[in-house]
Amino acid sequence: MKDYENDRRHWIKFESLQNFRVKGGGTIDGSGQIWWQNSCKTYRICGQAVTFYECNNIIVSNLKFRNSQKMHVSFDKCVDVKVVRLFVAAPENSPNTDGIHVTATQNIQISRCVIKTGDDCISIVSGSRNVKATDITCGPGHGISIGSLGAGNSGAQVSDVVVNRAILTGTSNGVRIKTWQGGSGYARNIQFQNIAMNNVTNPIIIDQNYCDRDEPCHEQASAVRVSNVMYKNIKGTSASKVAINLECSKSVRCHEIVMQDVSLASQRPEYVEASCVSVDLTRRGIVTPLCSPN
Repeated sequence: MKDYENDRRHWIKFESLQNFRVKGGGTIDGSGQIWWQNSCKTYRICGQAVTFYECNNIIVSNLKFRNSQKMHVSFDKCVDVKVVRLFVAAPENSPNTDGIHVTATQNIQISRCVIKTGDDCISIVSGSRNVKATDITCGPGHGISIGSLGAGNSGAQVSDVVVNRAILTGTSNGVRIKTWQGGSGYARNIQFQNIAMNNVTNPIIIDQNYCDRDEPCHEQASAVRVSNVMYKNIKGTSASKVAINLECSKSVRCHEIVMQDVSLASQRPEYVEASCVSVDLTRRGIVTPLCSPN
């Protein structure tokens, strides 16, 4: 670990490259166990295994990633990216080991990837636009997430995201949008479609009261505005009683939220529920469990 004293955030970094490909079928193993024993949040010493920074027109394909110190693959301020056939694996209890992390990146296509981690399979955060994730297998992990956004009263912008044809199994969330109170900006034009949920906790969730810290987060008036979100053809089983949980900001409602052909049942012999707070919701086709707009 002492070898990382000069740069604690990165292990392998590709910077300012154009028309570049990384492929080959090999495995990048971060040997993360020693890092996980020293909390990243407490000591702030964990880095991404592989980072692409300010790269244009790149392809990353046919690679395996295991046991990253923190995030496995990160795309930061990149443009025109294709990510194809990655296999990412880390233990379910490994902290902060996101599979693919997308930040401030535009025009990125992620396809045919299998991700099993201790955090988000795919995380999409501020500054990202035109993100497409197709044919994703996720689990274990925390699901496919937009956010978190708005931490520390910051502004956030995420738009034009499509998640199409995904299978999630045993994850602690399904498709999630998470924002902190006090933030600003937007998350809009988002589609989650053709998704199978197998024993997933919180299959569909918008959490605008996200608070990932030890001390409580105080209620604030401003929030990231969530709008124009489509959930279409999402089916499967929920491990939690509340299968659809749309908890939007009391001061900045979620607008233009649409559910079409959504069917979620309990993994156990009981009924599931839906909970909606401060959301303008439209239903099309058969949607179960039902959630009344409010």
